Amino acid sequence: MAHKIPIDGILDLHVFSPRDVESVVKEYVTVAAEHGFVEIRLIHGRGIGIQRHIVHSVLKKHPSVNSFWDAEDSHLGATVAELLQKPLKQAEIN
Repeated sequence: MAHKIPIDGILDLHVFSPRDVESVVKEYVTVAAEHGFVEIRLIHGRGIGIQRHIVHSVLKKHPSVNSFWDAEDSHLGATVAELLQKPLKQAEIN
Protein backbone atom coordinates (compact mmCIF):
# COMPACT_ATOMS: atom_id res chain seq x y z
CA MET A 1 0.00 0.00 0.00
CA ALA A 2 1.31 3.45 -0.91
CA HIS A 3 1.72 6.02 1.85
CA LYS A 4 1.51 9.78 1.35
CA ILE A 5 4.43 11.20 3.28
CA PRO A 6 4.65 14.89 4.09
CA ILE A 7 8.11 16.26 3.37
CA ASP A 8 8.55 18.28 6.54
CA GLY A 9 12.02 17.23 7.65
CA ILE A 10 10.89 14.45 10.01
CA LEU A 11 10.21 10.89 8.91
CA ASP A 12 8.78 8.41 11.41
CA LEU A 13 9.54 4.93 10.11
CA HIS A 14 7.29 3.14 12.61
CA VAL A 15 4.38 3.15 10.13
CA PHE A 16 6.35 1.25 7.47
CA SER A 17 6.99 -2.43 7.08
CA PRO A 18 10.63 -3.29 7.82
CA ARG A 19 11.07 -4.56 4.26
CA ASP A 20 10.14 -1.09 2.94
CA VAL A 21 12.41 0.99 5.18
CA GLU A 22 15.39 1.07 2.80
CA SER A 23 13.40 2.29 -0.21
CA VAL A 24 11.37 4.76 1.88
CA VAL A 25 14.49 6.34 3.37
CA LYS A 26 16.21 6.57 0.00
CA GLU A 27 13.20 8.25 -1.61
CA TYR A 28 12.59 10.57 1.36
CA VAL A 29 16.20 11.80 1.37
CA THR A 30 16.06 12.39 -2.38
CA VAL A 31 12.84 14.39 -2.20
CA ALA A 32 13.92 16.31 0.92
CA ALA A 33 17.12 17.36 -0.86
CA GLU A 34 15.13 18.41 -3.92
CA HIS A 35 12.94 20.54 -1.64
CA GLY A 36 16.02 22.26 -0.22
CA PHE A 37 16.11 20.74 3.27
CA VAL A 38 19.50 21.08 4.91
CA GLU A 39 18.76 18.71 7.79
CA ILE A 40 16.26 15.89 8.30
CA ARG A 41 15.40 13.60 11.20
CA LEU A 42 14.65 9.91 10.67
CA ILE A 43 12.90 8.20 13.58
CA HIS A 44 13.63 4.48 13.55
CA GLY A 45 13.18 3.53 17.21
CA ARG A 46 15.66 1.81 19.50
CA GLY A 47 14.74 -1.88 19.51
CA ILE A 48 17.68 -4.14 18.66
CA GLY A 49 19.13 -1.74 16.09
CA ILE A 50 18.07 -3.33 12.81
CA GLN A 51 16.14 -0.30 11.50
CA ARG A 52 18.94 2.03 12.67
CA HIS A 53 21.44 -0.09 10.74
CA ILE A 54 19.29 0.06 7.59
CA VAL A 55 18.89 3.84 7.90
CA HIS A 56 22.63 4.37 8.41
CA SER A 57 23.42 2.08 5.50
CA VAL A 58 21.21 4.10 3.15
CA LEU A 59 22.55 7.44 4.41
CA LYS A 60 26.16 6.28 4.04
CA LYS A 61 25.62 5.59 0.31
CA HIS A 62 23.17 8.37 -0.61
CA PRO A 63 24.83 11.10 -2.71
CA SER A 64 22.66 13.86 -1.19
CA VAL A 65 23.88 13.17 2.37
CA ASN A 66 26.80 15.21 3.65
CA SER A 67 26.89 13.61 7.13
CA PHE A 68 24.66 11.91 9.69
CA TRP A 69 24.66 11.15 13.39
CA ASP A 70 22.51 9.69 16.15
CA ALA A 71 20.16 12.31 17.57
CA GLU A 72 21.46 12.93 21.09
CA ASP A 73 18.00 13.34 22.62
CA SER A 74 16.68 10.04 21.25
CA HIS A 75 18.96 7.47 22.94
CA LEU A 76 19.70 5.86 19.53
CA GLY A 77 16.05 6.05 18.43
CA ALA A 78 16.55 8.64 15.69
CA THR A 79 19.19 9.75 13.22
CA VAL A 80 19.81 13.26 11.93
CA ALA A 81 21.18 13.72 8.42
CA GLU A 82 22.75 16.85 6.99
CA LEU A 83 21.96 17.13 3.29
CA LEU A 84 24.03 18.76 0.60
CA GLN A 85 22.86 22.21 -0.39
CA LYS A 86 22.75 21.42 -4.12
CA PRO A 87 20.11 18.81 -4.99
CA LEU A 88 21.33 16.06 -7.29
CA LYS A 89 19.68 14.98 -10.52
CA GLN A 90 17.89 11.61 -10.49
CA ALA A 91 20.59 10.05 -12.71
CA GLU A 92 23.24 10.83 -10.07
CA ILE A 93 21.23 8.98 -7.39
CA ASN A 94 20.73 5.70 -9.22
